[in-house]
Amino acid sequence: MARGNRSAITSSKWRCLNPSYYLKRPKRLALLFIGFVFLSFFVWDRQTLLREHQIEVAELRKELTDLHNLLDVNSAQGGTVGKTGLEGKITESSKDAPDDPIDTQRREKVKEAMLHAWGSYEKYAWGQDELQPQSKSGVNSFGGLGATLIDSLDTLYIMGLHEQFDKAKEWVATSLDFNKDYEASVFETTIRVVGGLLSAYDLSGDKVFLEKARDIADRLLPAWDTPTGIPYNIINLAHGRAHNPGWTGGNSILADSGTEQVEFIALSQRTGDPKYQQKVENVIAQLNKTFPEDGLLPIYINPKSGTTSYSPITFGAMGDSFYEYLLKVWIQGNKTSAVKNYRDMWEKSMKGLLTLIRRTTPSSFAYICEKNGGSLSDKMDELACFAPGMIALGSSGYGPDESQKFLSLAEELAWTCYNFYQSTPTKLAGENYFFHSGQDMSVGTSWNILRPETVESLFYLWRLTGNKTYQEWGWNIFQAFEKNSRVESGYVGLKDVNTGVKDNMMQSFFLAETLKYLYLLFSPSSVIPLDQWVFNTEAHPLRIVPRNEMGHVQNSNEKHKPLSRLGGRKGGRSD
Repeated sequence: MARGNRSAITSSKWRCLNPSYYLKRPKRLALLFIGFVFLSFFVWDRQTLLREHQIEVAELRKELTDLHNLLDVNSAQGGTVGKTGLEGKITESSKDAPDDPIDTQRREKVKEAMLHAWGSYEKYAWGQDELQPQSKSGVNSFGGLGATLIDSLDTLYIMGLHEQFDKAKEWVATSLDFNKDYEASVFETTIRVVGGLLSAYDLSGDKVFLEKARDIADRLLPAWDTPTGIPYNIINLAHGRAHNPGWTGGNSILADSGTEQVEFIALSQRTGDPKYQQKVENVIAQLNKTFPEDGLLPIYINPKSGTTSYSPITFGAMGDSFYEYLLKVWIQGNKTSAVKNYRDMWEKSMKGLLTLIRRTTPSSFAYICEKNGGSLSDKMDELACFAPGMIALGSSGYGPDESQKFLSLAEELAWTCYNFYQSTPTKLAGENYFFHSGQDMSVGTSWNILRPETVESLFYLWRLTGNKTYQEWGWNIFQAFEKNSRVESGYVGLKDVNTGVKDNMMQSFFLAETLKYLYLLFSPSSVIPLDQWVFNTEAHPLRIVPRNEMGHVQNSNEKHKPLSRLGGRKGGRSD
């Protein structure tokens, strides 16, 4: 084509984009407007149809997932774990509801963090309780029971780290020895060791874990031999001598005495021996005799009389997981009449919790006060950030109005806990916070020891609401850990969240809880579904098995099958 013709066509084309061209030709302008309107409606209609289609597909996918979960429950009757395991669930979920590529990427980042933490422990502290990353050495914080190793078993399994899990299992089978002249915390040993071993058993089906769980539980049992059955909180593992710490004035601690029920009931279910369940359920029966209408107990209890002593009421350290286990035993017991007393006690405690709620100015952050006698203290531990998840988990047991009220409160408290992190220069939370009129919140004790409570609540809220905001908050917290706590040989806490100065300890619960909850936050909901599993307070998932209406133990051990592999509240612990 000649240059002149090309130029003429180009001139004609660009002339159509000149507004004056249409102002002189009103018919063309009208036709152009009609065409534009038609095109807009067409695009809008296509987008509407697309959205409706996406909603329909999402609903169908949810129905399919529910059906798969129902099939898994049916295959697990009698306390067995179904053959369709975690790997199958991931595969099915990828067919039914394609995994969000961002979730997949984030999940892999968390898995890489676990590999870094575990690899450092394996290299520098193998078989010891905890790793000191800065000095590249191990320390036996819990008497040399391999706390980090046992705490990590289920996390390794869930993440599909087969080689690491098998090596850890070999250590449990050949090297784990509980015959130690060591004054052990009944609470810490139960939630970490008994809970970790039972979870590994429920996931893998390997009886070595059940045998070891029974061994350590038998060594703890003499702690319950008190006039009321309310346990002493410390026991010598070799000699069976039990007592309470001197600083409590001879009293037992509420959380330390009321946070063994989930593990010991599970142990009775899996062994068929009722003695473990009887010991721990008697504690709740004793407390229920004089349980107050507001459901709030002081943190000190006399193990000889069963009466409470003058001491703070708190959902933070030394109180927290008592309330958590009232709810979780109800869930663990299939919400039957056999465990209705636990739900009733929990609902009383939630009425009491409502009386502890205050809001800041100017930003109206909701927080849970502590109570001393008749006065409230405007202080909240980061440990109490388990409460939003607990409240959300229990909200479905109410009628519609109450359920929404408690779920809304859970979401408010989660926002506060997230801001514990966002309000510091490192974006990591301090140990506790104080609230002052007109100033919202200020950090009190300023260390961070890699605690999990906030991400735990984000996990529950995401599972129960589907709101991806909670995933975003969790990702921000994970990135803050990566930036401030990751070192060459593992992860460390911070001595001060304002300055970022590091400590020299990788807490075992960072692997057991923090990284596990973050991993599950970015995993499909069918991985460890909440209608089939209950998490102990150390984030060890235990399979929910049938419990008859009379509450009697059923032996689930004979039919126990493994899952296929996946490709207080640290109450009295000050750490």
